[in-house]
Amino acid sequence: MVIGVFFSEVGTAMLRDCLVFIDNSAELAGHLRITMHWAPKDFRRAATYLDGVSVGVESRQGDLSCLKRFLAEKRGFMLGLLENPNLLEHDEFTDLLWAVFHLIEELEARSSFAGLSAADLDHLSGDINRVYSLLLREWLTYIRHLKQDYPYLFSLAVRTNPLNPEARAEIT
Repeated sequence: MVIGVFFSEVGTAMLRDCLVFIDNSAELAGHLRITMHWAPKDFRRAATYLDGVSVGVESRQGDLSCLKRFLAEKRGFMLGLLENPNLLEHDEFTDLLWAVFHLIEELEARSSFAGLSAADLDHLSGDINRVYSLLLREWLTYIRHLKQDYPYLFSLAVRTNPLNPEARAEIT
């Protein structure tokens, strides 16, 4: 439930909005174009792909100020998640939350993104890469869980897949 709330409030928007930072976004989206017909083998194949792929993040390609504002607005929500004792059972999710908090701190530590050195922009690329890589893996696990236990939630998640630019909530 905690992970579902995270994706409703933060994770899904980050997956969608941070695609502009990803060099190989079309390739990623192609491997994660989940359909209603996905079987366990499809989820395993996607997980294997994520384990072997390097997410190419370039902080210069997107709007760091917009990302900073979004994450700053979600800080209180994220702190509330960390207070949940159930997180101890989800180490990967906890790692994701810590990575997001680190990214928030890095972004908030800079008053402006204009004129940053190449080294600093590369550092931010690494922080975004860490978050996005963990986010993709956690999202895939979450979607697999929905398919197994909550088919009605899975249906909406497939129809609104943040990695699918043609995704629409409406059923056609």
